[in-house]
Amino acid sequence: MEEEIETPRDLKPCGPLEEYRIPDYVLRPDAQQVLVDHAPQCPVIVFINSKSGGQLGSSLIKTYRELLSEAQVIDLSEETPDKVLHRLYVNVERLKIEGDILAVQIWRTMRLIVAGGDGTASWLLGVVSDLKLSHPPPIATVPLGTGNNLPFSFGWGKKNPSTDQEAVKIFLGLVKHAKEIKIDSWHLILRMKAPKEGPCEPIAPLELPHSLHAFHRVSSGDSHDVEGYHTFRGGFWNYFSMGMDAEISYAFHSERKRNPEKFKNQLTNQGQYAKLGLKQGWFCASLSHPSSRNIPHFAKVKVMKKPGGHWEELQIHHSIRSIVCVNLPSFSGGLNPWGEPGARKINTEFTLPYVDDGLIEVVGFRDAWHGLVLLAPNGHGHRLAQTHRIRFEFHKGVVDHTFMRVDGEPWKQPLPKDDDTIVIEISHQGQVTMLANEPCKSMSLSDPLSSHGHSDRSDEHKNDVDDEEWEDGRRKFGAAETFKLPDEIDIAHLS
Repeated sequence: MEEEIETPRDLKPCGPLEEYRIPDYVLRPDAQQVLVDHAPQCPVIVFINSKSGGQLGSSLIKTYRELLSEAQVIDLSEETPDKVLHRLYVNVERLKIEGDILAVQIWRTMRLIVAGGDGTASWLLGVVSDLKLSHPPPIATVPLGTGNNLPFSFGWGKKNPSTDQEAVKIFLGLVKHAKEIKIDSWHLILRMKAPKEGPCEPIAPLELPHSLHAFHRVSSGDSHDVEGYHTFRGGFWNYFSMGMDAEISYAFHSERKRNPEKFKNQLTNQGQYAKLGLKQGWFCASLSHPSSRNIPHFAKVKVMKKPGGHWEELQIHHSIRSIVCVNLPSFSGGLNPWGEPGARKINTEFTLPYVDDGLIEVVGFRDAWHGLVLLAPNGHGHRLAQTHRIRFEFHKGVVDHTFMRVDGEPWKQPLPKDDDTIVIEISHQGQVTMLANEPCKSMSLSDPLSSHGHSDRSDEHKNDVDDEEWEDGRRKFGAAETFKLPDEIDIAHLS
């Protein structure tokens, strides 16, 4: 089957390409300085993972370089975004001292475009966050992976794009007219004592590396380092999940590494993902997934609902097999596990989800049949909490490992065999600025227009589904440093 390509629906005028071009001397200190009549209206730097989307990544690089310039379009298999942006920042500071007003204007109005899977997009977000720039550039994401949750959350679609010049010009026009939305970023810490035997390091699926989300061991001088403990840290923007959904994702990435010929494009990847879900028992979990591997049997979950508040234990039903901590309204290729709590509910403690409110939504699932409620009108998972911080404490001895996933990237996590508890803690870290196109799925407290339609709909939910209605999920369905990639990591392996 030929892969379906998506072209943006709401077209905006692109205008002259000079509005997007950045003179080479601003990007590279070794380039010869030239005179330009006026500053570009929408200067862009484009980061593309040439290994994403089959051959689409390489085709996009070719087209963007034909329309803009080679220096503006970065192949992430050749150069990392932290080095590119650091070089640009240092060069602009030099030009600013020399009185170059054009360079300063470009820096202040610059926008970034990143094309790749969610892992690639989140890597760039992490780099921009860690550089702590005085004026961080906003970021637009091109869907070029399997899930494409980040682009879908901000109105850029979820199907791979066309790569011809006309399609790229259309996209540039949308970027020029896009609005800025801030989103929360989340810091993740894993800490454990060194086990007496066996591994404790997060185990990647075969050789697939983690990007910014993955835990990496903190150095001895890091403020998070605790003597006598192994501490790993990372971050994310969209979601952290644990349990059977992460196990399926781990199997998918492992199988793709073993047999890359089976994963040629977005549609076949999604088909292979579904097959692995069936094989792993996600739809018939009671037959192949012992209850001892359900989340409440091996983990205690605590939440701190407000900054500076106190920890309280979260009561979770014994049947929950997966927990998702979600920040954006897109999970597993565009589904919204939190939904929109209806105003008609009495004494509900839950509100609409905003991407910049400092809260993360926590949802539980029993199995894939339960997950299918997301396809129903007003469907959602089992809402557990909206919280500022969340903490997972793992008990010893019940199971020897579980699976975890952050923004699409899974790993296998060994669990304790002795009396020392493993702890994962997620806390609000800061914000980064995204570019949003219409229709934007994400709601922002600072942008009333982005949430107006959603609020109206939530008030009109006449058939909002209570969690208890889905006790049987088959009822209606037939049954910088924090985020920096280590030097040894090969970007070619990222989705």
